[in-house]
Amino acid sequence: MIVHTIESGRIGEKYKKVQHPSGLNILMYPMEGFVSAYALFATNYGSVDETFKTQSDEDFITVPAGIAHFLEHKLFESEDGDAFTRYAKTGASANAFTSFDKTAYLFSCTDNFRESLDILLDFVTHPYFTPKTVEKEQGIIGQEIKMYEDSPDWRVYFNLLEALYHHNPVRVDIAGTVDSIAKIDADLLYRCYNTFYNLHNMTLVVAGNFDPAVVLGAADKHLKNAPDQTIRRKNPDEPWEVRTPLVTQHLPVAQPLFQIGFKGVPGKDERENLWGKIADEVLLDIVAGDSTPLYRKLFDEELINQSFEGDAMASRDYALVFYSGESRNPEKVRDELLAEIARLNTNGIPPELFARVKKAAYGRYMGMYGRPDALGGLLVTAQFADCDAYDPLEMLAQLTLEQINERLKVSLDPARCALSIVRG
Repeated sequence: MIVHTIESGRIGEKYKKVQHPSGLNILMYPMEGFVSAYALFATNYGSVDETFKTQSDEDFITVPAGIAHFLEHKLFESEDGDAFTRYAKTGASANAFTSFDKTAYLFSCTDNFRESLDILLDFVTHPYFTPKTVEKEQGIIGQEIKMYEDSPDWRVYFNLLEALYHHNPVRVDIAGTVDSIAKIDADLLYRCYNTFYNLHNMTLVVAGNFDPAVVLGAADKHLKNAPDQTIRRKNPDEPWEVRTPLVTQHLPVAQPLFQIGFKGVPGKDERENLWGKIADEVLLDIVAGDSTPLYRKLFDEELINQSFEGDAMASRDYALVFYSGESRNPEKVRDELLAEIARLNTNGIPPELFARVKKAAYGRYMGMYGRPDALGGLLVTAQFADCDAYDPLEMLAQLTLEQINERLKVSLDPARCALSIVRG
């Protein structure tokens, strides 16, 4: 067992990174003064990982869309019942999620931490799939997919991704489609599980009030040595241009919903993607954050309301930024945004605006180190990006005006813009 202490001179905190003999990286971040503990067991595997191979495979395999999410659902079941029933006895609050690039299982508790951690490590490492249980889950997830097809918030988002991307799997609903999940069987689930739930491809994070010795004891009890393996992922070649600049769908809404997105350029690795995401978050606030003249103009003209916000995404083979909100005239909001981007490209970003937004962004990230759940997510993201949990602060601190002016040209390119609208 190899133990590293990761320290930050900038904020005066530290945590432990343990390379467990099983192959799992364990990150432990005790937090003084907290009464609850938060644990998150994650795999570096998400919905975009549809085509892959290991060093022992002769060729790539392509699996049905939605299988990562399907696996997340199925792992809670076992021959002895489901994990939620077991958690009910410890009083822990448990959940799980699948995103484009990761899947995670988590719980928080104030008591019975060891018992809850035992449950987490046990059910995630013991898959149980049969034809009968897979068929049952296909019906459950199929209903979930149909429900989201009628959700305006969900549709305006995935319609944007479909407008921006021609082939990249990020354009496909994380849950897949009714047709794609119908192709999933127990053998495919075991194939994906054995590939991506290898402990070398996972991490366990614990933050808050807990005893590190208890965590390591539970790991020794539940985790068996996993053979190291190399996973190669492959996504289809993606054209430079967007698929379509405008997509509109009609659903019952009181006021049109919109998302204005820009197709970016992914970095050469996950560390560069993390830096890019942080830079893009700063850019979004510089262009149309709630303290900017553009935001005030749009708000005063009643073209946006308080739901207006920006977001940035970057991971394996994709990067994008987008603004979302409600508006009686989404096209006008888009045009005003593009005009502001053109102005900033011509005149340059004002140094005082950059300094103010950067300081606010730094404060938001600092806030994550005081919340066990936010810190847990940050630790996982950093680990899978081959960083430590303090690197985002350093990336922000070292971000320069010159870098952000250059990033503006890459991340908010008007030629790679698409608008998604859901109207009533």
